[in-house]
Amino acid sequence: MRRWESSTPPWPHPDLQSALTRLLGQTMEGLGFTAPPGRQSGGQGFPSAWATTGKGLAAVPAQSAATIQPASVGGNFAAVTRAHRSLYWSVSPAALYPTVIAHAELGCVLLAETAGRTRQSVASSLSETWLLAGRIQFFDVRESDEADETWLRGLQAAREAEDHLLGAATLAHMAFVPGWKGLRDAAAQRMVAARTYARRGDSPGLFLAWLDAVEAECETRAGNTRTALNLIGHGEGVLTAGDERPMPEWFDWFSAPRLAAFKGNTQLRAGHLPQARATLSAALDQLPQAEEKQRSVVLADLAAVEAAAGAPVEACQYAVRALDQLKRTWYATGMDRVREVRQALVAHQHEQCVRDLDERLYDWSTTVSALAR
Repeated sequence: MRRWESSTPPWPHPDLQSALTRLLGQTMEGLGFTAPPGRQSGGQGFPSAWATTGKGLAAVPAQSAATIQPASVGGNFAAVTRAHRSLYWSVSPAALYPTVIAHAELGCVLLAETAGRTRQSVASSLSETWLLAGRIQFFDVRESDEADETWLRGLQAAREAEDHLLGAATLAHMAFVPGWKGLRDAAAQRMVAARTYARRGDSPGLFLAWLDAVEAECETRAGNTRTALNLIGHGEGVLTAGDERPMPEWFDWFSAPRLAAFKGNTQLRAGHLPQARATLSAALDQLPQAEEKQRSVVLADLAAVEAAAGAPVEACQYAVRALDQLKRTWYATGMDRVREVRQALVAHQHEQCVRDLDERLYDWSTTVSALAR
């Protein structure tokens, strides 16, 4: 260390370069070293896969030693990431999405201009941002292929951050893409990967229960409702056992009422109508008022239960409540569920309650929102 602090410090060995840049958050040049002719700094390189431009996503620049940002950029970038995560639950996806993508592009630039712990902090926030962008694409505007590509970039950022839990969360989200298409094997492969990363990250119980719920949804859409109900039962057992370990703050999309909502939908698709009605009604009562997007989904599923039970009036009442919720907070997944209910009511379409539902389903506001978003 005395030699390094001299006016002409010698060039450290590569392993020591890596330790210094990671610990101090600066490049070797920024720390006052001068590389010998023909030698380069041992700073971390940028994944070559990021050099390609994805659909609708800007290319990521290579890491550059010409500009190194101060350590404060990690906290500043994370603060904006937290704000976007909070805004997601109430702001229109059409308004929020461009801002989130712009923030991700800024993160790519910062990742090329930081080192050490600062770079790891930026990578973690960048992974969260790509995860949020993919959630908007998949759940809010139903662009599943684009979401798959976005989540892949989030997985790459999680690798840079060495964050196994973020990697597991991203992989589980990626399982939704083939899972919702009924491609069970492809979804199962991604879930195996997600659970592997979850083990590495020493996941809390709530996270493991969410993995059960995701896999259950994929199994349900593949027609394997018995397997799905067993998975949900396992998730319920995990929650009952309790786990005092704290969850990361970005994990804000799952809770016991949401697990009940997963269960109710599976019971509905399995034809267990009385059980589905009871489960979904309890989930609706337990959902916090702020979870408006999930409320539209549960209301639509309750409408589907009544439609399957041959009660068109009750089905329409729930569907109208779901539309009221969607008018306040748009959610493409909720609208898809309402449309499924309307399809199930074809045999009753000449009844007044269904005509009234059509008046709401195809009014100016709902129609324009559905087509524009």
